[in-house]
Amino acid sequence: MLKRLTDRRLRWVIVSALAGTALLSGCDQIGERIDRAKDLADKSAGQISGETIVDPSARNLETAATADRALAGTVMAEFVIDEDERPLFAIGSIIAKPIDIAPTAALMLEDAEFSADELEYFEEEYYYEEAADSAGDGLESAPAPSEGASEPAISRAPIGEVMQPEQALPTITLDPKAVAKSEREIAQAEADIDKMVVEQPLQEGRLKGLTREEFKALPVEEKAEVRKLARRAPVVRETIKAQIDANSVMLDTMTKYGIGGEVALSRQGQMVIQIGADGASPTQFRSAGTGPADFLVRADQAECPADMQPADVAGDLALTTACVVRDLRASGQFEYVEPDFIFQNQFVRRTKDAPPPATGTGTGTTGGTTTPATPVSYNPNDPLWALQWHFRDRGTTDGRTAGGAGFETFWNRQGTTGSRSVVVAVVDTGLQMTHPDIAGSPNIMAGWDMVSDPRMGNDGDGRDSDANDPGDMCDPTKPYAADSFHGTHVAGTVGAAATNNGSGVAGGAWNVRLVPVRALGKCGGRLSDINDAIRWAAGLIPAEGPGDTEVWNENPADIINLSIGLLGACPASLQDAIDAVTERGAIVVSAAGNARMSTSYYAPAGCRGVVTVAASDARGQLTPYSNYGPEVTLLAPGGDLTRDDNGDSKPDGVLSTKAATNCYDPVTGASVATCNYAYEQGTSMAAPHVSAALALLKARTPAATKDELIATLTGAVDAREPLQCSGLCSQYPGTTAVAGSPDMCSRPCGTGLLNLANIPAAPSGGGGR
Repeated sequence: MLKRLTDRRLRWVIVSALAGTALLSGCDQIGERIDRAKDLADKSAGQISGETIVDPSARNLETAATADRALAGTVMAEFVIDEDERPLFAIGSIIAKPIDIAPTAALMLEDAEFSADELEYFEEEYYYEEAADSAGDGLESAPAPSEGASEPAISRAPIGEVMQPEQALPTITLDPKAVAKSEREIAQAEADIDKMVVEQPLQEGRLKGLTREEFKALPVEEKAEVRKLARRAPVVRETIKAQIDANSVMLDTMTKYGIGGEVALSRQGQMVIQIGADGASPTQFRSAGTGPADFLVRADQAECPADMQPADVAGDLALTTACVVRDLRASGQFEYVEPDFIFQNQFVRRTKDAPPPATGTGTGTTGGTTTPATPVSYNPNDPLWALQWHFRDRGTTDGRTAGGAGFETFWNRQGTTGSRSVVVAVVDTGLQMTHPDIAGSPNIMAGWDMVSDPRMGNDGDGRDSDANDPGDMCDPTKPYAADSFHGTHVAGTVGAAATNNGSGVAGGAWNVRLVPVRALGKCGGRLSDINDAIRWAAGLIPAEGPGDTEVWNENPADIINLSIGLLGACPASLQDAIDAVTERGAIVVSAAGNARMSTSYYAPAGCRGVVTVAASDARGQLTPYSNYGPEVTLLAPGGDLTRDDNGDSKPDGVLSTKAATNCYDPVTGASVATCNYAYEQGTSMAAPHVSAALALLKARTPAATKDELIATLTGAVDAREPLQCSGLCSQYPGTTAVAGSPDMCSRPCGTGLLNLANIPAAPSGGGGR
C-alpha cells in the first residue's frame, strides 16, 4: 500500500494537472474545464495515496479470457485526412430513369376495406412468440399474444412463401451489330412483363388484408409488420413500359458509339445500363490488369465535352461512358442520367506510425483490492464494456464520460434494451459471419450481397444471398493497405454482437433484428448497388435469386444505416431511392462524412430526408475530421484516436467488433497477434449510435411514426454552445467567425449531442424486452 500524500505533494499534483490543460493548443482549448482537470488530479492523488478507484463496470475485464478482451488500437500522434477525395465512377455503368414515371403509392391500410375471406392468411400463417431471453432461442410459431404482451417476434418464412412471385424482371441485351435482334428482345421483354402483370396478385391480395376495424384491432407490432409488407412495389405496367420505350433511345446511342450493353429494368423506374465492347456481359469484362484503374476512373478525368464526336472517343470506354451519359441527358427521354459513382466507407484513415500499446492494467486495478459494485439489471457483463465510453452516461466520475451518449441510463430507466419487433439494416461492406461475438448472435437476420461486379465483390461472383464480408482492400500495392471490415464494426455498435454474454463488447440495442446488406466491396460501392440495397433493405423491391427468381427481404427495415460517403451533391438516383423508402415509413441514418467540409457537398449526408450524424469526441465536441453544415441533424460519438480525455490509457475511439491484427491484452499489456475488437474513428461510428438509439425508441414506443421517433431523438439532445462546434478559421475556410473569438469559426453541427439519458420514462405499457 502506498503512503498517503502530504498536503504539499497533493497541491503539486493538482497544479500539474491544471498546467496540463494550459498546454492544449488551438480548438482543443475550447470546452476544457477546470473541474475536469481537478477531477483528474483528485483521482491521481487518490491512486498515489493508496485509495482504490475502480470503475464498477470493469468487474469482468480481468476474469475474461484473453480472446474475449484482446483489442486493437492505440493513442495516435495524429491522423491523416485525404484532402484529395475526388469522386470515381464505374467504367461502363450508367443509371437512368425515364421521364413521367409516377411514384407507386404506399397502400394506406387504415383507409382500405378488404374481403372477409382474406382473414385466413393471418389466422393460419401470421404468428407471434414471446421474445427469447437466451441467446440460443430461435423464432418459433406461437399463438398471438394479447394487446400489451411483451415484445412479440414474427415468424417470417410463411409470409415469404405467400408473398414471393416466381420471376424476376428481365434484362435486355442491346447489340448495335444486331439491331433487329435487339428490337426483338425489347418486344419479348414487353410481352413477358404483360404476362407478369396479369399473373401478379394485387397488392391487397398479397397482403391478405383486413377491414379497417380489424386492422385497427391488431396489436401495434402486428400493424407495423403489415405496413412493412405494404411497402412492396408491385410490377406496374406503365412504369416498365416507360423503361422499355427508353431502350430504343439507348440502342440508337450505343449504335452511334459502336458499343453494346445490357439494361436491367426495375419496379420503380431506375435502370442500370452496362455498356461494353461486345455487349454480352459488360459487368464481367476481362482486362489485362486487376487494379482499380481497370474498372474505376476519376470523374474529372473522363469528362465528355459538348463537341466530342464518336470518332474522338477512340475506344476509350471510360470516355464513352461519360459521352453516353451526355447524349442520353440531351435526348429529353429521362428524368435523370448519371454515372455509377463509387461510395467509400467513412473510417478516418489511420496514420502509418502509431505508438505501441501502453502496458499496465488500464482500468483493471489501481493497486488496491477490487470490490465490484452490485450489478444493475441492464448493465452488460461484456468485459470490454468498461472501455466503451461512447455508450456511457455523461459526466466525469464513476465510469462516466463528458461525451457519453447516455445508453446505460436509457436501458435502466426505460426497462428495455430493444425489441425483436424492430429491424435495422446496415448497408455496408457486409458482416464477418464467423466473428465469435456475431456467429452465435440471435440478432442477425438473412441479408443479401448486392455487389454486382465480381471485380469489386472480391468473393468470386456477383449478387447472391451471402452477405459475408470477404474483405475490401482496394490496391494491395498501396502502403498500409488493409481490409477494413467496416460493416462489422458499424453493425456491432448497432447491436449485431451478442450483448451481455460475458464476451467482447456490448451493442447499443441488445435485442434487435439486424439485416446486413453488402453494397461496398473492393475499392468501395457502386451507386447502383447502393440504390438497390436501400430499396431491398426497406422491403420495396426483391433481389434476384437462383433461376431468375425473386427474393424479398423478409425483415423489412424500420431503420437503414448508411455509414458511407461520396464527395459531391446528392445523386438524383440516390435521392430517388431515399425518397422511396422514407415515404414508406423507413428512417435513413447517414454519416456526415470525414472530409472536414460542408455536408452540402457530400452524399448521402446532404440528401433530403435523412438523419445526418456528425462525429463527437469523448469531450462531446465536434471532431476535427467531421463534416458539418445545416444538413447535420445531431452529434453522436465518432471518436478521436489521437486523444485520451477519459484518462483510461486507451484511445478515445469507438470500440466495436471487427477482426484486427497487432492487438494487445488491455489487462496485461501483452501483445496479441490477432483479435476480434478494435477502436476506430469516423462519422461511420457516429451514425450507428443514432440507428441504435432510434431502434431503442421504437422499442419503447412501438406505435410511434418515423417523424415522431426523430422528433423524440432530437428533442432530447444536449444543446451545444457555439464554440463547442467551432474550430480554427485557418482550418475551416468559408465558415463564419464566432463573435468575440475572431480566430474561431462556427461549424454548424446539428441541434446538439445525442444523450438518451434525457428521454423521459415511457408511459405504462411501452417498451419491454
